[in-house]
Amino acid sequence: MDGKTYTMPAEWAAHARTWMAWPCSPFVLEDDPQGAFRAWAATANTIAAFEPVTMIVPPGKIAEARRYLDSGVDIVERPIGDSWFRDSGPTFVLDGEGGLCAVDWTFNGWGGRTFPEARDDALIAREVAGLTGARRLPSKLVNEGGGIHVDGEGTLLLTESVQLNANRNPNWTREEVEQECHRLLGTRHAIWLTRGVVADAGPRGTDGHIDTLACFVAPGVVVAHGQPDRDHPDHEMAAENIAILKASKDARGLPLDVIVIDAPADRQDADGDPLSLSYINFYICNSGVVMCRFDDPQDAVVAELFARLFPGRKVVGVDAVRIFEGGGGVHCITQQQPAVG
Repeated sequence: MDGKTYTMPAEWAAHARTWMAWPCSPFVLEDDPQGAFRAWAATANTIAAFEPVTMIVPPGKIAEARRYLDSGVDIVERPIGDSWFRDSGPTFVLDGEGGLCAVDWTFNGWGGRTFPEARDDALIAREVAGLTGARRLPSKLVNEGGGIHVDGEGTLLLTESVQLNANRNPNWTREEVEQECHRLLGTRHAIWLTRGVVADAGPRGTDGHIDTLACFVAPGVVVAHGQPDRDHPDHEMAAENIAILKASKDARGLPLDVIVIDAPADRQDADGDPLSLSYINFYICNSGVVMCRFDDPQDAVVAELFARLFPGRKVVGVDAVRIFEGGGGVHCITQQQPAVG
């Protein structure tokens, strides 16, 4: 403990830039690498209309990435094994003097799913901290950026099936996990959901990252993943998590306003396995909101809702099915660097 205070700003606070990582793992590329390149690039190019974007690409892949990325997207060459930068990259926070810091969680490839092949991903947060000039804050907690969400007012969202999973932190208690997160994120009150969508428990999953389940859109206001089909394997989970949120209070002691956003129609990947499609996995950037689009009638409903929830921001959709085929969504492949000062 260094006695310093740190704060993770809410995602809607001003950004200096967005960080991403180029698709490169066999799980993501599979039989359609061009589709993955187009999906990641479309997300980066969309965000670049609102704020600077830096794409990390593996050695020797700059020319490949540049064919898809607009000229306004910066490229940095560093060894990486996977492309979910929300998780392997640093979680940026500000110190008590407003200086930029980078939390470097212990990364073990989502409970060992991608090790040792993706060992470079455990080192990339350190690299990016150096690139930004941020003070690195190492943590022994095995965690990923997609497993946490904050409101910037002291409230933290987590999932029991992630941070308390034996494949990550077998010797940590709930209280110890909370203490470490509070220390580094500047939060003081944690709300734990139980588990994630069924598809997220598979070999490409995260065991239930919060950024597919629930997130703050303003202090005291949460959007939550809903599944109205009672025969769907995610119906019970979604109802349970929504009930927890509706019964919870934030760090200020105020009840949450919970807005349920139902999932789009079910989709399967090329192997016939379900995709964990969720509108919750969107990204807030400067003056904009980048939402997942699934060529579903629900797309227009969600776009209209976001326009009301984020007045003054332009809501832009990107085709996200190809991203979810790799295991995540728009939020999973982005990481915000907060503005300083």
